[in-house]
Amino acid sequence: MFSLQNKTAVITGGGSGIGKAMALLFAKQGANVHIVELDEKAATDTVKEIGASASYHICNVTDQAQVIDTFSTIGQIDILINNAGIAHIGKADTTSEADFDRVINVNVKGVYNCLFAAIPLMKAKGGGVILNTASIAATVGITDRFAYSASKGAIYTMTLSVARDYLHDNIRCNSISPARVHTPFVDGFIAKNYPGQEQEIFEKLSKSQPIGRMGTPDEIASLALYLCSDEAAFVTGCDYVIDGGFTRLNN
Repeated sequence: MFSLQNKTAVITGGGSGIGKAMALLFAKQGANVHIVELDEKAATDTVKEIGASASYHICNVTDQAQVIDTFSTIGQIDILINNAGIAHIGKADTTSEADFDRVINVNVKGVYNCLFAAIPLMKAKGGGVILNTASIAATVGITDRFAYSASKGAIYTMTLSVARDYLHDNIRCNSISPARVHTPFVDGFIAKNYPGQEQEIFEKLSKSQPIGRMGTPDEIASLALYLCSDEAAFVTGCDYVIDGGFTRLNN
């Protein structure tokens, strides 16, 4: 079950965190993995860890010409995972225009650019699977995450639109909505925004999940594997919450 043999998977932001866990697992299941990254060291390190079935492409997902060129070079795409994204702390009246534009540019336009480039390739080969990384912030109010929540809400609804529009092209599209997942990004985020309070903030964020901890990248990757495999052939237009009970049990 869950074989990806002879499939080509493109994973944006695949050099670290959740994206890296997906790249490692998908390669283990037989996929040829293409990591699309801005961070060349993270990309090369992950490719070395995987071996011959992986390669990387340095590409800024906010630049449509770069994305089209990169995807054309890859050629065949069976699976696209739109995972690249950035976070931001701020409310509506404390988020600068520059920060708002930056978050939307990466998290929303970046996904659009990858969809724009990948869908014609999938249509030409008779189908494919798209998985977008959304967030519980798309559907639950989270303090000080105005721009980030807006961007993930867009991912949630873009997923539904793509799933509907390409039903007859044999293209499935779903999204996953994690709560907090323990990655190096989270550690860096806490260190940058809460210097001197790292342990306290980590524990607070961990306990905000009713299950009492953050998720792991491997747990998110396992859900992604199911949704991108043939075993999920009847699943499209869905968002899968993976949150340790955050959205339903926090009362």
